[in-house]
Amino acid sequence: MDVNTPGSEVLIEATEGASAAGLIAGHVLAEEVARPLSVFDMFRIGIGPSSSHTVGPMRAGLAFVTSLLDEFGQQLDSGVAQISNLTVELFGSLGATGRGHSTDRAVLLGLEGYQPDTVPGPIVAGILERVLEEKTVCFPGGLQVAFDHATDMQFKPFAVLPYHVNGLTITARLALISEGGEVKLSDFARTYYSVGGGFVMEDRSVDPANPDVVALAAPAAAEAYTQPAPYPFANANQLLELCKEHDLTIADLVRANEVASRDEDEVDAYLDLIHQTMAECIEAGCHTEGVLPGGLLVSRRAAGLFKALGGRQGETVEEAVENPCGPGAWVGCENDPLRAMEFVNLYALAVNEENAAGHRVVTAPTNGAAGVIPAVIGYLVNFCPEGKADPVGSVRNFLLASTAIGAIIKTNASIAGAEVGCQGEVGSASAMAAAGLASALGGTPAQVENAAEIAMEHSLGLTCDPIGGLVQIPCIERNAIAAVKSINAARMALWGDGRHTVSLDAAIETMRQTGVDMHSKYKETSAGGLAVNVVEC
Repeated sequence: MDVNTPGSEVLIEATEGASAAGLIAGHVLAEEVARPLSVFDMFRIGIGPSSSHTVGPMRAGLAFVTSLLDEFGQQLDSGVAQISNLTVELFGSLGATGRGHSTDRAVLLGLEGYQPDTVPGPIVAGILERVLEEKTVCFPGGLQVAFDHATDMQFKPFAVLPYHVNGLTITARLALISEGGEVKLSDFARTYYSVGGGFVMEDRSVDPANPDVVALAAPAAAEAYTQPAPYPFANANQLLELCKEHDLTIADLVRANEVASRDEDEVDAYLDLIHQTMAECIEAGCHTEGVLPGGLLVSRRAAGLFKALGGRQGETVEEAVENPCGPGAWVGCENDPLRAMEFVNLYALAVNEENAAGHRVVTAPTNGAAGVIPAVIGYLVNFCPEGKADPVGSVRNFLLASTAIGAIIKTNASIAGAEVGCQGEVGSASAMAAAGLASALGGTPAQVENAAEIAMEHSLGLTCDPIGGLVQIPCIERNAIAAVKSINAARMALWGDGRHTVSLDAAIETMRQTGVDMHSKYKETSAGGLAVNVVEC
């Protein structure tokens, strides 16, 4: 796949004040920009198992090869320049859990010109084995570059770069041949930071100890951020004040901001695409059996649960909701008052098993937490009268409202497990889902904010300690638990009038402070918690 294929989008440097990546990384303050994070930022289609450890590094690899070919493509094509060596260094958390998160595979996919949202599944499945066997990487355009994975892919967990714990450096050693035949060696090196949610920063400094980062963005996203939003907000209090002043719901306010920079049909089409991709992911997970990759021998459970809840061969998950349970089942049967919860568990397990397998998911807001929002949307459209009556409108409402909450969390704290633990991943997803559901069920802005706060408050302190560095244990079950928590938070908020003691802003700031205080071994390094107290099978 050529990076210049029509319709593809490579990363470019975003201008100051026009960068989602810069905003969430603290490179640009929320108060300094005229546009909150967008639904196009909060929900992205990619591959598992991690947004920060897979999607971000893949985008970094694509950015590197694009820059390299832009500068030296003609010399490489004519033979006056050759690449004698290519190395990838994965630092900090990327080095610690990069193998379990398939970070090495992700960088290779990017170097070969693929993007997370469009890379074909067979390419994902086969690239690492091919590179190991052939010891070459194929750059876009067909240039074969020597690459020995054993020595050129370097994992450095104990070396943390100064700007962010998720750092990587890619270096190409170039042999430049002059007209007189003299050979000059020169290193083309770039350092990137994967700051969460698939966002990427590039260090343009000469001295790595003093990073000078710029945010990288797709051209369409960078263009959108040059358009001011009619209702900019940097925190939940500002959001509620705007809703009150202009008599808007949170979903309507976010929609107004979106259509100020994009055509409304484009916004709706993207919302529908996100929902469709989530639904397809659930279907795939419910119809796939076997053992997840990685060595823990974790068996997929969604397909078995689907059958136990009445799912039949050839049926969709939506069709199975009305079926009686399978033989021998007792919990979740048609007379069980908690039957809906069983399906919420099913939806979340299905998505996160697909994510763990490295398949297509929606980053929502991360891959490790990708199952929470689809599971709660499944509850909305299959078990709530509002969702059944208007599935398209209610889901759009859900995603728009959850975007507002996710944007506030991203810009004021973090969604990266490597920075603040799983409270920033599953906790954020739970808050977003609770807000989305409360909004879709007719909640006022105050009730929506309250729902998000309840879910966030009761996720505080959650550590990120994946066994073996794999996004499987405790990640898969954790998404199901968080989805149920989101539904309960929304229902609790809807019984109230929106007034509560702890504000969402206070809960988010507490999450940020807790993340700062949290020991590094509990932040996606697999050096503490369950990762060291459970014997790997």
